[in-house]
Amino acid sequence: MMTIKTFVSERRAANLLAQIRWRDGVYCPRCRTESRIRYGSYRVFQRYRCKNCDRSFNDQTGTVFEHSAVALRKWFLAIYTYIRFNTRLRRLDVEIDVSYKTIYRRFLRALDAPRPRLEGLIEINEFYVKAGHKGRERDGPSRSRGLSTRGRGTYAEDKPPVFILADRGTGQRYVILAKAATESTIRLLLADRQQESITVYTDGFRAYDPLEADDAFDRECVVHGDGEYVDGDAHVNSCESHASLARRWLSPHRGVSKDRLTPYLRALQLRREVPKKPGKEALKTILETML
Repeated sequence: MMTIKTFVSERRAANLLAQIRWRDGVYCPRCRTESRIRYGSYRVFQRYRCKNCDRSFNDQTGTVFEHSAVALRKWFLAIYTYIRFNTRLRRLDVEIDVSYKTIYRRFLRALDAPRPRLEGLIEINEFYVKAGHKGRERDGPSRSRGLSTRGRGTYAEDKPPVFILADRGTGQRYVILAKAATESTIRLLLADRQQESITVYTDGFRAYDPLEADDAFDRECVVHGDGEYVDGDAHVNSCESHASLARRWLSPHRGVSKDRLTPYLRALQLRREVPKKPGKEALKTILETML
């Protein structure tokens, strides 16, 4: 269980940060040497002095929390509630007085999504998000709620494709924003594979058709337009299920600007790692990703 004291005690929050930050040992963030001595404290954080470069540092140095005027306990509460419960960033601004811009710049942009490393049978599919320049272009006319025509779109048309890659071998799901759903984009997404030839399951979208002529891929597809959704092992149900989760993840935020969509999708991937973990372990996982 997550103890509430972590969110009300700055010292407890600092101790948790030090535990995660230095889990492999204390080292100088500048020269990376482990030769250091304790050098007093900075607020509630332990301070060190590097014997090699003679510079001082503390538990926050080199992290997204460095030089932040927001208390560390507030950061932990904002991070935990956003990832765990998908709380709107604007709501966090109201409840704990941490602004949207602060959370986005320091936290969301720091999230690093796992790079696709495809090992097993791969499902790939895409869905499209209506995402324009929310809150921008105030000198122009009001934006239309439709944003674009029905069907597939592109980043330039304010309806970018989001690809879902489901690796049946590892169980990993990758959510990747793209400029357009083209053959070159698909090949780039499938490039980081551990085997020279892999089996790829797709739907009947024509952008996947060139894979059939490539010896590096064994493509099997189902054509939804013909009422075909499963043909033996061939289906993209895992992708469609994860796409449904992605839409629900984005829904509470009431529209996300397309140039800020990627960090929100990265947060969704991190969310998959923590739902069944107890509170403190979930927070540790989130912080390890950031640090």
